[in-house]
Amino acid sequence: MTSKTDSKIKSKKITDIMLDIKTLDLFYDDAQALFGIDLAVKKGAITAIVGGNGAGKTSLIRTISGIYTPRSGHIFFEGQDITGLESHTIAELGIGHVAEGRQVFPTMTILENLQVGGSLKRSKTRMASNIDNVFELFPKLKERRFQQAGTLSGGEQQMLAIGRCLMAEPTLILFDEPSLGLSPIMVQEMFRMIVRLHAMGMTIILVEQNVVASLDIASRAFVLENGQVTLSGSASDLIHHEGVKKAYLGL
Repeated sequence: MTSKTDSKIKSKKITDIMLDIKTLDLFYDDAQALFGIDLAVKKGAITAIVGGNGAGKTSLIRTISGIYTPRSGHIFFEGQDITGLESHTIAELGIGHVAEGRQVFPTMTILENLQVGGSLKRSKTRMASNIDNVFELFPKLKERRFQQAGTLSGGEQQMLAIGRCLMAEPTLILFDEPSLGLSPIMVQEMFRMIVRLHAMGMTIILVEQNVVASLDIASRAFVLENGQVTLSGSASDLIHHEGVKKAYLGL
């Protein structure tokens, strides 16, 4: 007997495209938030999604991760149609989500937060070694592993949010405004960490209002405006695009 999840996942020819979004529409009740989004993410790349407030960036990320269900269109991950699957099922397939605002469990310790992140079936048997790996990446977290997450600074909470995501051994990580609310020094550190994770083999989608920093580390980028993709291309080309410079760089 085929389960609901099994019947939902349909095969598509596997290419070097890890994530393929086709004509995606999202509504909040009667208000449309995303309009026919077409977007492809190559395996092993950093792909930036940039745009101003209210452009639809977070709506798109939350739809990919299964928090929101689209009205129409499809999302393919590694050749499988994951459209409308529940978020825990999508996480089990290898998509990690570092949410806007960090969203750690404030009354739980650092160690307990990491254990929650490592509780998926895909990674549970390697929880101890994955915790060691996270502590190697973030030594500050190891020093304070028994400290409540809510007592950490914003930068430390962002480290924990990333570490908790890594506990599930994702192959694709969705970063939603990772530099939001951080000090300039921590912003630089955050982008260095994203580059480091990419060098470790992660495929990354980076949603950011910090357009310059995003385009500087990405290979490809998409510009979202009012829920629509208005520009796409190599990040190095877009950073020199007159429309992008005028709208987002103040040039």
